[in-house]
Amino acid sequence: MSCKSKVAPSVDFDHSCSDSVEYLTLNFGPFETVHRWRRLPPCDEFVGARRSKHTVVAYRDAIYVFGGDNGKNMLNDLLRFDVKDCSWCRAFTTGTPPAPRYHHSAVVYGSSMFVFGGYTGDIYSNSNLKNKNDLFEYKFATGQWTEWKVEGRLVARSAHGATVYNDKLWIFAGYDGNARLNDMWTISLQDREQAYWEEIEQSGEIPPSCCNFPVAVCQDKMFVFSGQSGAKITNNLFQFEFKGHIWTRIPTEHLLRGSPPPPQRRYGHTMVAFDRHLYVFGGAADNTLPNELHCYDVDSQTWEVIQASTDSEMPSGRLFHAAAVIHDAMYIFGGTVDNNVRSGEMYRFQFSCYPKCTLHEDYGKLWENRQFCDVEFILGEREEKVLGHIAIVTARCKWLRKKILQARDRQKQESDESGSGSQKDSSGRSSRGPPLLEVSIREADAQPFEVLMQFLYTDKIQYPRRGHVQDVLLIMDVYKLALSFKLSRLEQLCVQYIEASVDLQNVLSVCENANKLQLDQLKEHCLNFVVKESHFNQVIMTKEFEHLSTPLIVEIVRRKQQPPPRVYSDLPVDIGTSLVQDMKAYLEGAGHEFCDIILLLDGHPRPAHKAILAARSSYFEAMFRSFMPEDGQVNISIGEMVPSTQAFESMLRYIYYGDVNMPPEDSLYLFAAPYYYGFSNNRLQAYCKQNLEMNVTVENVLQILEAADKTQALDMKKHCLHIIVHQFTKVSKLPNLRSLSQPLLLDIIDSLASHISDKQCTEMSSDI
Repeated sequence: MSCKSKVAPSVDFDHSCSDSVEYLTLNFGPFETVHRWRRLPPCDEFVGARRSKHTVVAYRDAIYVFGGDNGKNMLNDLLRFDVKDCSWCRAFTTGTPPAPRYHHSAVVYGSSMFVFGGYTGDIYSNSNLKNKNDLFEYKFATGQWTEWKVEGRLVARSAHGATVYNDKLWIFAGYDGNARLNDMWTISLQDREQAYWEEIEQSGEIPPSCCNFPVAVCQDKMFVFSGQSGAKITNNLFQFEFKGHIWTRIPTEHLLRGSPPPPQRRYGHTMVAFDRHLYVFGGAADNTLPNELHCYDVDSQTWEVIQASTDSEMPSGRLFHAAAVIHDAMYIFGGTVDNNVRSGEMYRFQFSCYPKCTLHEDYGKLWENRQFCDVEFILGEREEKVLGHIAIVTARCKWLRKKILQARDRQKQESDESGSGSQKDSSGRSSRGPPLLEVSIREADAQPFEVLMQFLYTDKIQYPRRGHVQDVLLIMDVYKLALSFKLSRLEQLCVQYIEASVDLQNVLSVCENANKLQLDQLKEHCLNFVVKESHFNQVIMTKEFEHLSTPLIVEIVRRKQQPPPRVYSDLPVDIGTSLVQDMKAYLEGAGHEFCDIILLLDGHPRPAHKAILAARSSYFEAMFRSFMPEDGQVNISIGEMVPSTQAFESMLRYIYYGDVNMPPEDSLYLFAAPYYYGFSNNRLQAYCKQNLEMNVTVENVLQILEAADKTQALDMKKHCLHIIVHQFTKVSKLPNLRSLSQPLLLDIIDSLASHISDKQCTEMSSDI
C-alpha cells in the first residue's frame, strides 16, 4: 500500500517503564507533509533588495540574511524573516556593521552571529575591490555589531567554507584574489581578548584548492561537496575529522550501476545537514541550473534524489543562494536565477526524520556474533571451517542453497542409518536438536569466502585500503567466487572496487593475478591503464615490470603499439538482487522448506526462521538463547493483545526485509511492537504513527475503530468516533457497520447523541 508521508514523530523508548505501552497516545496536531516545498512570502523591495552571494543563518525561530549583491551594488543590510509569522523586517542593529560585501561567510555561535571575510568594494565602478579577513560579531539580543581585532596571518579570502565546531570557527579554502586555496584556519569564539588565528595541519586526502563550495557538519565530521578548483569542477564529497584533522574522500565505487549516482559537478550550491543526511540543492552544473534536491545518507554512504510531494511549490534552479535549517525544515533564500536575475524568494522544504532502517546492520551483527549458527562450511584443501546461518545463505545464493540441500539429504540419510545422537552446537558444546550441517566447498578458501558471507548478510564488502596490494588481490579472489556462485551483485561490486583501486604501484600485480585467475575484464582494465600516455613510462621503469611474465610483457608492448578498437555495449548490466529483494522472496515462500520455528497466532501456525527473528528482535534472541521451547512453537502477542493476522504479516514483513507499508489499522496493533519485541530502534513505530495520522478515511474508519478499541488506543478511538459522527451519512452506508460489536455500536450512538445540540433535539421532537 502506498501512502502519503508526514513528519515522523520523535518517539523515545522508555524500557524501564512497563506501563509505557499500556495506552497508545498519538497526540494528533498540525503537521506538514514530508518532502513538501512551500513558497513563502518573498522579501519586499522596501525591506531589502533581491540578492545573491549573501549568507543566511538560523537563530531560534528566525532567518537572518546578511550582505550579498543586488546586481549593481554590494550590500551590508541585515534582514530578519520570522518563520512562524512568515514576515520580513529589517533587523535592529547598532554599532558599525561590516563593509558591504559578498561571498563572505556567516555562522552562529551561542547568541551571536559571526561574519568573516568576503569580497568588498564598488562593483559598479569596479574600484577598491579586495578580499577581506576581518571578523565581526552581531549579538542577536542587543543588535550590537562589534569587530574582533585578531592576531594571525590568515590570508584574506572570499568564496570559502566556514562552520562552528567545539567552540571554534573553522575556515577552509576559498579564493584570495589570485589563486584558490585549500588551507584551514581556526579561532576560538569563547573569549575575544584571547582569540587568535591558528593554522591547522591537515592530513589524508585533502581536497584540491577550491572555492564556491558549501560545508556542513554531521556526526562530528565536516563535509565538503564539489566546487570550483581552477578550471575544473569536481563532484567529490570529502569528510574532515575534527579530532585528528584527517581528510577522506568518500568513495563512490560501492554504488552499483543503476543506483542513484552522486549529484553532477557544480558550484554555487548549498548543502545543509539534518539528522544523518546531507541535502544538496541548486548551483551551476555544466551550464545548467538544476533544481533537484539530492540527499546523502552518511550512515549508508548512498545518494538519492528526493521526490518532492505532489503538492509542492518547487523553486527554480539557482546559484549563489543560501540555506539554513530550523527545527525539521530547510529554508532557502535568494540566489541568481535565469538570465542573471537576482531573487528575493524564500522557500521552505519539510524534511522527513524517520529513524534509519537497521536491516543490514542487524543481519551484519548476526554474522559477526555467529549466534544460532546451523551450518558449517568446510573450505579448501586445508578444510578450514566457517560458520553461518542456513536461512540467510539460502535466501541470498542459489548455488549455496543447492549445496545445503544436498548436504541435508546426506545428513538425513546418515541419521536414518545410524540413529540420532548428541552433537555439537555452534560453540562446540554438546546439545540436543538437529546436528550442525556440514557443507564441503573445495573451490573456496576461508578468507575470500568470509568476505562473500559478509556480503550475503549486509550487501556490502570491505573497501580495499588504498595502496594495499594484498587487499585488492583478496577482492579478486572474492570476484572469482562470485563468478562461480553466480552472485551478479557481488561481481559488480568487486569489479568496481578493484578498478577504482588500481594505481601505478599495484597495476602490474593486479594484472598478473587477473591473468592467472582468468579474469579477462579486470585484465583488460589493467592493460588499458598501463598503456595510457601518462602511465606507460612510469610503469615500465618499475622493478615489478622486470619480473613480469614474458607473455604479459608482449601483450603490453603490442597494445601500446596498436591499441585494440573500443567496444561499446548497450546491453543492460545485471546487478543481481538486493538483500531486501531476497528476504522478501524468502518470506513469501522461497524459504518455506528451511523454516525451523512455528509462530502461533491465536492457535494458527506460521512457519518462520529462528536466525532471522533473532537478528531483528532482542525478544526472540533472548528466548532462543535462554529458553527455547522444546516443541519449537512460540505464541505471538504484543503485551496482552493478540494482533490480527493481517497486522502480524505486516510485522513479519518488517522483520524480514524492513517493509513499513501497511494498512492503517495494522499500525494500531503494531505501534507498541518495537517496545515489546525489542527492535533496534523505533522506526516501525514512527511509520505507524504517520500512517494513522495521514490515512484514516471514511472507507476504513470502522476497521480502525475496531483496532483502536482492541488495542486501547483511546485517543485514536475518539478520533475515529469524531469522523463517524461528522460523516455519518456516508459511514451509515458501509456494509461492515452491521458487523460491529454491540459495545462499539453503543459508543457510536452515544457520540451521535453528544454531538446533537439541544436545539436540534427540539426541532426533531417537533417533527414527530
